[in-house]
Amino acid sequence: MKAVTISPTTPAVDVVLPCLDEVAALPWVLGRVPAGWRALVVDNGSTDGSAEVARGLGATVVPEPRRGFGAACHAGLTAATADIVCFCDCDGSLDPALLVPFVREVRADRADLVLGRRRPRGRSAWPAHARAGNLVLARLLRRRTGLRLHDLGPLRAARREPLLALGLTDRRSGYPLEMVVRAADAGWRVTEQDVPYLPRTGASKVTGTWRGTWHAVRDMRQVLAAPVAGGGAPR
Repeated sequence: MKAVTISPTTPAVDVVLPCLDEVAALPWVLGRVPAGWRALVVDNGSTDGSAEVARGLGATVVPEPRRGFGAACHAGLTAATADIVCFCDCDGSLDPALLVPFVREVRADRADLVLGRRRPRGRSAWPAHARAGNLVLARLLRRRTGLRLHDLGPLRAARREPLLALGLTDRRSGYPLEMVVRAADAGWRVTEQDVPYLPRTGASKVTGTWRGTWHAVRDMRQVLAAPVAGGGAPR
């Protein structure tokens, strides 16, 4: 498995990879990061040696001891230096190479935020309870913002400085949704691209069970209930 390309200068793109005990998936995920891009593996308290494996494969490891998907994502965003920042799960369910057309769309000024619409490959890739929770949230998001999105998946790309200007505050499961809601409030152009969704390596920390899915939906409903926010305009 090839190691991540390390650039001595500012990377073309930073890819934030929140990580909690993903040692089995890391070699494949990091091996799929496009050449010239920098992988920022945010270690969210792993105990399986994930951080050491990531470093050995050439990734930049960002420690974030405060548990929470949003905490890990935001730590990666604040550590990034590239103009464009991407996000991708670190569990092998999504291919970082699929982000290339996302970045192309942002660079061409055709979109401000590009999201991956997950298309599952096999029944085990996306359990029924996780799909149901995602469908409910997509409908609530449409009612709240008018965005006709089908998925709130973690594969996404946008410019770094406007993302930081959104002032995201959620540090749990609501972080991905808050990003979309605040982007919509700021008048961003948000688009979707279909991406294959593979069975993940290991058990999900968020939507692996009905209980986990319920907690995620609860966090996200709180985001949707927040008042309309301004600011963070891309231009």
